[in-house]
Amino acid sequence: MTDTIVFDRLCNFRDLGGHRTADGRTLRPGVLFRSDSLGKLDGPDLARLEALGVRTVIDLRYPWEIAQTARVPELPGLAFHNLSIEHRPYDQAALGPEVDPAVYLAERYAEVAEDGADELAQVLRVIAGADAPLVFHCYSGKDRTGIVAALVLTLLGVPEEDVLADFARTEDATARLVAEWHARHPDLTLVWPGYGRAPAGIMRRFLTGLADRYGSVADYAATRLDADPALVTALRTRLLDTP
Repeated sequence: MTDTIVFDRLCNFRDLGGHRTADGRTLRPGVLFRSDSLGKLDGPDLARLEALGVRTVIDLRYPWEIAQTARVPELPGLAFHNLSIEHRPYDQAALGPEVDPAVYLAERYAEVAEDGADELAQVLRVIAGADAPLVFHCYSGKDRTGIVAALVLTLLGVPEEDVLADFARTEDATARLVAEWHARHPDLTLVWPGYGRAPAGIMRRFLTGLADRYGSVADYAATRLDADPALVTALRTRLLDTP
């Protein structure tokens, strides 16, 4: 079980350590984190991030999102990478109640897997090459962050059911994500009941789609992300305990 780490202003930050692979290895705690936007950090929260030893941040958002809502604050020795994996903006809050989250979001994830292949490949290389704890994030830490987490965990050999369970843990943050939306948009009405939700069926549909098209998720990564055996080995060496 991965650990949720409590921040005052973040609601979806967690350590991916603790996941077990099919061959019995374990993702080491304290080396790879996922989060909602680190642009919200300040004061004690910033000190909490520093205490984790994070030295690399991958921000998966559009540059215009960062301009609107800030990036992670500058810290000594912190490497920052803005790799926007999504290329077709859409507004979840504007969707109607008839829109099925699993179908709609799995289709958006499939777009990201194709449109953002170059950036996803860079994300994998940055993670494999980091020599200190790293955190990747988008805005809510759900969709773009969920895609990256699923790809990395799958390449490490984590069973699919555990990958799906990791994605679904964002459900623990849904209430706060919805509350944040209302605080940002006090004059608007949130009509989509799927906003901030992360049922496992979304990720299952997405991963099944990749497997149907490419043969497996690993084959997608090899074909579209240049995730050759050397890169996969580098990821496993970097993130997993010694066999």
